[in-house]
Amino acid sequence: MSAVTDPVENSYSYHEHQHHIHGDPHKRGSGLADVILGGQDGLVNVLGIILGMAAATGDNYLVIVAGLSATFAESISMAAVAYTSTLADSDYYESERAREYRHIQEVPNLERTEIQDLYYRKGFRGELLERIVATITENEDVWVAVMMAEEHQLTPTDRKQAMRSAVIVGFSAIIGSLLPLLPFFFLPIQASMILSVLITALALFFTGVYKARIMVGRPVRSGLEMALIGTVSALAGYLIGLLLKAPPGS
Repeated sequence: MSAVTDPVENSYSYHEHQHHIHGDPHKRGSGLADVILGGQDGLVNVLGIILGMAAATGDNYLVIVAGLSATFAESISMAAVAYTSTLADSDYYESERAREYRHIQEVPNLERTEIQDLYYRKGFRGELLERIVATITENEDVWVAVMMAEEHQLTPTDRKQAMRSAVIVGFSAIIGSLLPLLPFFFLPIQASMILSVLITALALFFTGVYKARIMVGRPVRSGLEMALIGTVSALAGYLIGLLLKAPPGS
């Protein structure tokens, strides 16, 4: 007599299992978002500052000083924002979760009706709907988890990830900020400005392509959109520099 196998354990292949664990994009989504947030912000903001300074002064030294100052101030600020926003998301989730527990204790019939309405809108009817509602509401933890996900569209945030997110965002912002600044260490001001814009546009383009390949979207379109939006935003700094250009001999 053959042994009975577990249908769940044997319903997928080893390749599928490995893809789900190591290759599925959602595993990398959070870290990638932090890298893009820090890197793109650093690229665009510092490019705008150094273009404005270059247009206003025509002095490589002043551009480098302004660029380095902006790099580290921006990176620390971005890291702090990433840290505090992650903690704020976690606090908000826990606050809403505690509120749902209170509602289940105080107005269980109303909360049960909300579960019923949620699954009715999904197309469940009759006895099947009643079984779903009964199954969910027999366990308070499951009940609250469903309400958080389905009604509030909220997912739990790990507070331990706050520091990790801050480090990734801050480090990415430093790298992104330094890229457009590099030409000013080696080339004349006009050539540096042109090369800086090209470097930034290419970096943004490839970031958009990579994001689309890892997440969703059309790689080329995503890259062009990111490059266009980023460089146009940064060129605002150049226009300000032209308007406030220092008089000759000052």
